[in-house]
This record gives sequence, structure tokens and C-alpha cells, in this order.
Amino acid sequence: MTVPAKNKPMNIKHLPKVELHLHLDCGLSYEVVSRLNPAVTREIYQEEFVAPAKCLNLADFLTRAVKGYKLMQTAEALTLVIEDMFRQLAASNLVYAEVRFAPLQHLDGGLTSFEVVDIANKAFERCIHQFKIEARLILCTLRHYSTDQSMETVKLVEQFRGTNVVGFDIAADEAGFPIDPHIAAFKYARENGIFITAHAGEARGAESVWETLEHLRPTRIGHGVRSIEDPLLVNYLIAQNIHLEICPSCNVQINLYNSFTDHPINELYRAGVSLNVNTDAPAIVDTTLNREYQLLVDNFGWTATDFYTCNVNAVKAAFISAELKEKLLQKLGEQFSLPNAL
Repeated sequence: MTVPAKNKPMNIKHLPKVELHLHLDCGLSYEVVSRLNPAVTREIYQEEFVAPAKCLNLADFLTRAVKGYKLMQTAEALTLVIEDMFRQLAASNLVYAEVRFAPLQHLDGGLTSFEVVDIANKAFERCIHQFKIEARLILCTLRHYSTDQSMETVKLVEQFRGTNVVGFDIAADEAGFPIDPHIAAFKYARENGIFITAHAGEARGAESVWETLEHLRPTRIGHGVRSIEDPLLVNYLIAQNIHLEICPSCNVQINLYNSFTDHPINELYRAGVSLNVNTDAPAIVDTTLNREYQLLVDNFGWTATDFYTCNVNAVKAAFISAELKEKLLQKLGEQFSLPNAL
């Protein structure tokens, strides 16, 4: 496998990229929103679907997510949004992505939760072939859900085993709701060999990451940036090879950090924590993976080697077969050494 040479100028657009933390309902472009609701002008879209540069907190930020999933209540709408997402992935030269959503948020139009996942899975299958991008789905329970709702969601992952549905997650307002109602669903996931990631260490501090690791036992943490507040936790993440799905601009936008330069991604990376770079909610944050990479270059001097390392980490942490991991690692090595990528 070829490793990119250091200190060469980069063409960020052409760098191959891997994204593991991307919410489907938080990534609707204006183009797809205007198709689903022609009454939405660009001005309305900017006001209601995109968050301001600084939100009060995560709960404030999440009020924009409602606009997205409310438009995704039919088979046609879900399919259009997924096709739109794949076009965005292609624009940032993704070679692999894991996209997550909460199927129980898409029942207002009369679909069952099984139908929602089936529609999404089939749309993914078509788009994978059309766009030549490997991508998989993660199903989310939400912090404010009941134990029964979490169990329903994890059993959907089990029902779709062997398809493009590959993992289970918990999202939403980490600071506002306890973890207890969801422990049973994550236990079920572990007992049935389901891959697990979990949001933590975003709206709450390092204690939330410890709690999540103890009770849910994920192999990855969504965000996890506030692990930096506890050196013992940082060392534990390294020792146990727990991967962090880090979304820098989103963390700045929800007011965890004053500016991008204050974000701990560089410190965590240099310490040896396995992590990768993600957009999280590209429409709400008004970002792309290309932009996130450029910000890391501008603020921390990241090189092609740094991005290569993070993408290799992401592939190794991905919820896919060893065979596909090897194929993607080979592709990363080849593409990072191409002249148009460096």
C-alpha cells in the first residue's frame, strides 16, 4: 500500500474520503427541499434548514433537524433525499460512507418502520451502483425514545442483517435525557452481533463517554471530543482502540468551542486516538467534507498523510466485512498517491 509523501501541496477535492458520521435527515440540499416543497425559497431554506454560525447548545441546533425529517414521510421523498445525499458524497469524492437515520421519525405518512428501512435500503443499493460509492446505513434510536422504541429500532437492524443496514446508534439530546431506557436495546445488539456506535461526549463531558462505554459498549463514539477533558479517558480510548467520529464545525456551531482553532481534534489525533473527520449534519452546519478538510489544513496544518491516516482509521473502524475493508484500504493507498490528489 502506497503512503502519500509528506508536505506536498494537496488538491483537497480529489482526495479520497471516508465518512462515518452523517445524518440523512440533516443533509437535505436546497435542491431536494424545493422539489419536496416548492414553497420553500432559498431565503426560507437558509432561515429554517440551516443553523446560525453559533447556536445556544445542541438542543437549539437540533430544532433545525425537524424540518428535514418532516419532509421525508413517503417512499418518493425518502428516495429523493437518499439520491441527493449520494450526489453530495460524490462531490466530496467519498469512497465509503455510513449514513444514519432514525426510522421511527418517518411514520407520519402511513409507512411502517419496516417499510421505511426497506425503502432506504433499496435506494442505497441503487445509488451504490449508480454513483460507484460504497455506503451503508446505521439505524438510530433517540435519547427521548422509550425502551420499546429502542428495541424496535435495534430489531430492525437485525431484520435487515446482510443488507446495507449495518449498525445501531443512539442520537439526539445527550444532555437532556438519560441513557437508562436504552441499555436493554444495546445489550440485545451485542448479544446478536450487531455493530454499535453511540453519540457521547458532545453535549455532556467526559463522564458521558465513560457512562456510554460502560453501559452500551460501542466500538465507536459519535463525537467524543470532550474526552479531551479527562487524560485517563484519552488513554483508555487509545488502549482499547475506540474510534471517535469527529465533526469539528458542528461542535463549534453548537458552542462547544469558540472557534475552529479551539477544537481538540488535532490534540486528540496527535495523542494517538483513532479518529476521522465528518460533517455530521451538512445542511444544518452548511458544510461539506471538502470544507472540513480545508479548515484542518488552514487551522492545524494537516497534510495528505494526516488525512490518509484518519481515513485508514475510519475504514478499519467501519461496520463492513474484512474483504471490503481491504478493498477500500487498497483504493485509499492508490488514490492518495495519484498526482491529482497531492
